[in-house]
Amino acid sequence: MTQTLSGDGAIRRTSLYGSSIENTYAGVLSFMRRNYTRELAGADVVISGVPLDLSTTFRPGARLGPAAVRAASVQLAELKPFPWGFDPFEELAVTDYGDCWFDAHNPLTIRDTITEHARTILASGAKMLTLGGDHFITWPLLIAHAEKYGKPLSLIHFDAHCDTWPDDNRDSLNHGTMFYKAVNEGLIDPARSVQVGLRTWNDDFMGIPRIDAPTVHEIGAQATLERIKAIVGDHPTYLTFDIDCLDPAFAPGTGTPVPGGLTSAQALHIVRGMTDVNLVGMDVVEVSPPFDNSEITALAAAHIACDLLCVLASRKKAGLA
Repeated sequence: MTQTLSGDGAIRRTSLYGSSIENTYAGVLSFMRRNYTRELAGADVVISGVPLDLSTTFRPGARLGPAAVRAASVQLAELKPFPWGFDPFEELAVTDYGDCWFDAHNPLTIRDTITEHARTILASGAKMLTLGGDHFITWPLLIAHAEKYGKPLSLIHFDAHCDTWPDDNRDSLNHGTMFYKAVNEGLIDPARSVQVGLRTWNDDFMGIPRIDAPTVHEIGAQATLERIKAIVGDHPTYLTFDIDCLDPAFAPGTGTPVPGGLTSAQALHIVRGMTDVNLVGMDVVEVSPPFDNSEITALAAAHIACDLLCVLASRKKAGLA
């Protein structure tokens, strides 16, 4: 299935499988050089961006996140990913759908536009890996995923913030209230969901179990992984990774950085251990390139997204997906 193709595989590759030979510093910047296409037939996973930052409560810039993560992914398309030792695109047919278009000047249409964007992709049978954009996008994505896979879903939520602050206005754009709405709308099951890396307070965590950042540091990444898997079991699970789960030393380019977070090594260890989890959808959000330093935040996000693809490829190899 491997194609021997040199340069611009994103627009020249004829198969959805295989990789191409690229100069990392040049060429069309799809995520990991996947085919840039709106054709959905035959795709196992569809990557798309949602360049939104109208919902931020502190620093903006996440609208530039999808482009930055794509650009940071070029190194990951050059070699077999570590520590997997295989090319995930020999197992998975993965495309880059480009970005969700929405009318930024008509904010009340944005939620439904994102949901419809996701419905279109999910209707093809493909799974989604979405690049944010601020964290608000997870709510409309969850609406579409719960319609597809049945509600309530389990949620694995990596973040510095719980995002369950009260908000009963369904039309509001706020990246701190999505999971308050998701719980109240029955999109996720609090008891079978888990939040990892928290280090901000809320008086109501909506009944979602938490493994806060100090606990991760105390018990270690492997024990954290085992707790996560025990909570979600084999239930259909949506995974959302807010890059501010990482400590600002590892991810300065984000809208609401909070000291004391996870290291890149801890986060990658946990994500790489998700091969037992029934992942039905994924996103990586809140990369804000204007506040990044040497692209280290975008690079961390690209690695997390790559590892999520490898998790799905590993599950497919094992006949689990």
